[in-house]
Amino acid sequence: MDAQEIIKKVRTVEIKTRRLSANIFAGQYHSAFKGRGMAFSEVREYQFGDDVRDIDWNVTARFHRPYVKVFEEERELTVMLLIDVSGSLDFGTQRQMKSDMVTEIAATLAFSAIQNNDKIGVIFFTDKIEKYIPPKKGRKHILYIIREMLDFHPESKGTDMAVPLEFLSNVIKRRATVFVLSDFYVRNNFSQALTICNRKHDVVAIQVYDRRAKELPDVGLMRVVDAETGSEMYIDTSSKKLRQAHKLYWTGRQAELHETFNKSNVDNVSIATDEDYVKSLLGLFKQRS
Repeated sequence: MDAQEIIKKVRTVEIKTRRLSANIFAGQYHSAFKGRGMAFSEVREYQFGDDVRDIDWNVTARFHRPYVKVFEEERELTVMLLIDVSGSLDFGTQRQMKSDMVTEIAATLAFSAIQNNDKIGVIFFTDKIEKYIPPKKGRKHILYIIREMLDFHPESKGTDMAVPLEFLSNVIKRRATVFVLSDFYVRNNFSQALTICNRKHDVVAIQVYDRRAKELPDVGLMRVVDAETGSEMYIDTSSKKLRQAHKLYWTGRQAELHETFNKSNVDNVSIATDEDYVKSLLGLFKQRS
């Protein structure tokens, strides 16, 4: 993709996702991802039922009447996007590639975040950290993130979910809201890393998948290639037994994945590339509000 194409595509993504975040997600995002810390706001006179631990003894001594500190939720958040850029994301048989949908969802979340005056950062990962963009505010920063998502070329093709989760815990010290965007096409167990990360941060998992991963079409002989290992084989999709086995494998994998999310207490949503991700995200936001 040349520079002009990238600029054009960045603009297209911005127009679509900025409108979505402004018109649809603004209120939902605001209530779903509240600041978790409490910031000192003001003092007022003590009222019956107030917690005595909140008494401001300096002000009380000055005015000879009890005063308490009033706290309010910190609204400003640090939002981190953990974006899978492994080989398996470059696949799509329906409306779009998985990587294209991930880009749109990430951009929508980013624009929702800056409307809430939040800082946003990104970790691109495969089976290693490919790129880290520290959290910042502003439209210019988001356009840079979108440009990177559209034209990023990873060094590796594999996936290791534990790598970005551990990296995040080391580089982001303050509690953050973390969106993990991936197809979760993983071979290793990442349950422990996810649990540890979610204790420190507020982690949300967004799975993007293609329907062909769930159900094979009956189209006869088909060549399939593993985008992460490069291995290929021919399969006979006219075999009902094979199609059923494929579906059972997908169901088992999804059950395992959701068990991992549930054990780690991580909110999650699965979105197919031919689905309306707006509806799915709104459902996720409402569930958290």
